Amino acid sequence: MNQQFGRVALIGIGLIGSSLAHVIRREKIASHIAGYAKSAETRKAAVQLGLVDSIHDTAAVAVKDADLVIMCVPVGACGEIAKGISAALKPDAILTDVGSVKAAVVRDVLPHVPQGVHFIPGHPIAGTEQSGPASGFADLFVKRWCILTPLPTSDLAAVTRLEKFWHACGSEVELMTPEHHDLVLAITSHLPHLIAYNTVATAADLEEVTDSEVIKYSAGGFRDFTRIAASDPTMWRDVFLNNREAVLEMLGRFSEDLSALQRAIRWGDGETLFNLFTRAREVRRNIIAAGQETAAPDFGRDPKHR
Repeated sequence: MNQQFGRVALIGIGLIGSSLAHVIRREKIASHIAGYAKSAETRKAAVQLGLVDSIHDTAAVAVKDADLVIMCVPVGACGEIAKGISAALKPDAILTDVGSVKAAVVRDVLPHVPQGVHFIPGHPIAGTEQSGPASGFADLFVKRWCILTPLPTSDLAAVTRLEKFWHACGSEVELMTPEHHDLVLAITSHLPHLIAYNTVATAADLEEVTDSEVIKYSAGGFRDFTRIAASDPTMWRDVFLNNREAVLEMLGRFSEDLSALQRAIRWGDGETLFNLFTRAREVRRNIIAAGQETAAPDFGRDPKHR
């Protein structure tokens, strides 16, 4: 792979930041990886794991002379980070992020972006329930979607460079507006996480069922919920606070559909239940047909069997 950038700055070295470090190193996308992390422990781990060429205890120093700056922090922290690095950003640098909410990031970051710096929000739809610098791996983004939400004033050449970067990381790239992104992710990611957290909390609060029974007799569905609910609490707190309108809209629709399902069960309406389950199964089949049914890198498939 040809080098695309001289210096890349990773602001935050958790799952996404460390995975980016691995793939940037492997594909030789940049000649220098600079890193910043809030905690000294994370900075030490980043050096020990060989994730960065230089580590810094302030974000402003990390971004100095960087051609590409990626904010790999919870969405609620992006505004403060942008404010802190604003004066240090290099003219013509690309500034992007990896958060799963986009309109709020635009709102918080854009006021701090200097003239001549290209701010292009982004969201790689990839992840696991793990976190921290040791959780990253180079194949995290392989055959995953990365959504970019350029602004009306975004420089087209800079957008193309960022698309090329994500392609080099293994991702497919889609462009959409920040508002549309937030609506799509509210139903495909945010609402399922909210339901998972609530289901696990409900099980934990049941007086009629002991904690040991919940763990001992966990069926596949509940196990999947607990995997989702193991995700980073800070990240998901910020997601729901910063995408509240879209999430509340989807939650309202979900509540209406859940009430209809409740009535069908109460009145023994088997036809309604059967039709709903059939429609849901068809969605699952479409997900499988699109190659999106497993979280394994490259979706766990041998290319010759696709």
